Amino acid sequence: MNKLLEIKNLTKNYHDSSNSRDIIKDLNLTVNKGDFLCILGPSGCGKTTLIRCIAGFEGCEGKIEVGGEQVDKPGIDRMMVFQDFNQLFAWKTVSKNIQYPLKVNGIKDKEKLERIAQEHLDLVGLGDKGELYPHQLSGGMKQRVAIARGLALNPKIILMDEPFASLDAMTRNKLQGELLRIKERENATIIFITHNIQEALVLGNRILLMSKRGEIKIDIENNIPKPVTPASEGYGQMWKIFNDALWEESEETQ
Repeated sequence: MNKLLEIKNLTKNYHDSSNSRDIIKDLNLTVNKGDFLCILGPSGCGKTTLIRCIAGFEGCEGKIEVGGEQVDKPGIDRMMVFQDFNQLFAWKTVSKNIQYPLKVNGIKDKEKLERIAQEHLDLVGLGDKGELYPHQLSGGMKQRVAIARGLALNPKIILMDEPFASLDAMTRNKLQGELLRIKERENATIIFITHNIQEALVLGNRILLMSKRGEIKIDIENNIPKPVTPASEGYGQMWKIFNDALWEESEETQ
């Protein structure tokens, strides 16, 4: 195993006028290169806060290291794909949206920029859409562009915060398959937040469930052979483990 991300004693505390509380409490986590880690948990358990800390968008106590380097700010080694579609520049073409962060990070040669953008549009199945604008794309296409833009920077980790939650079931299923294909081809390391147990079982080779207290309640390998369907051997057992754990969490808060 090649350890890529290491989190030690991570605590994130929010303060307001009346009180303070720990969103995440003394969390420890290691992610290896090539992992597809899916994170489940009830609303308010700290899933999004966790990956925002990994991305460098949130300050926290404890230590986060990527490739042995301390995380203390955002960096191109960690790219975030969000749930909403507003992450694309409406006034730039699809190709220019992909080129923009490359230019910001030092690539100035026009031909190289165009080549990298085209390669990654081809990778996500949008090779003929480079000259379109975001408003001309479906929601699923916009998310593919966001994934292509992140991959173009060759990040060490892709962070995905419920990226398919706003899509219809058919588009979601299609993009799940596309994401698995891309992950295998690029040997990408992905941390993926979802509320959907089935999505976690379909995508992840490892699944983590966070409790309402901001702690890791379950962290297990998902050894169901891919492609995963509800008929796959072991699917029902794994689904029950996480469903029961989520019910326990909901009952504790009543």
